[in-house]
Amino acid sequence: MDHRDVHTLQAGLDEVRRSPRDHGRLELIVARPGEDRRLVLTEAVLDLDVGLVGDDWSRRPSSRTPDGSPHLDMQLNVINARFAALVAGTRERWALAGDQLYLDLDLSEASLAAGTRLAIGSAVIEITDQPHRGCAKFAARFGTGAARLVNSPEGRELRLRGLNARVAVAGTIRAGDEVRRLPDP
Repeated sequence: MDHRDVHTLQAGLDEVRRSPRDHGRLELIVARPGEDRRLVLTEAVLDLDVGLVGDDWSRRPSSRTPDGSPHLDMQLNVINARFAALVAGTRERWALAGDQLYLDLDLSEASLAAGTRLAIGSAVIEITDQPHRGCAKFAARFGTGAARLVNSPEGRELRLRGLNARVAVAGTIRAGDEVRRLPDP
């Protein structure tokens, strides 16, 4: 697979920075029913206990919990859809990123602090403080240049690799749903 070179990725960041801040769109929903398996969904249920119904998050051990149980603050992985398009190229490759929700929304730290809530369909998700970083799988799928970019200071500030969230209000979401930033409590 040909990966995007660093210059192409850098040039594409202006489009990522133009992502809407308060009202965006849910572009893609992906369940991960097992290791390296992806299922693109048009509709999904977000549940307080299992996260995205049909995803294996609730069965994945975490090195960040004392007992190895799934980390509640890493229940959902969210990525900027414009960045997914930049690194993946074709839409068919977006799901390789391994995230569940692909939003056309500014995910930067300056825009979405931990505790910020987003309404999607009849559900609400809450941004957590758990970092989401590029790993060896991300580098293999999109190139070492992409992995270096997402882990750079600029990449972390923009949250290019995405962010972690948890379900705050259970509900149904659909690809194409509006994503609304809720007022701070």
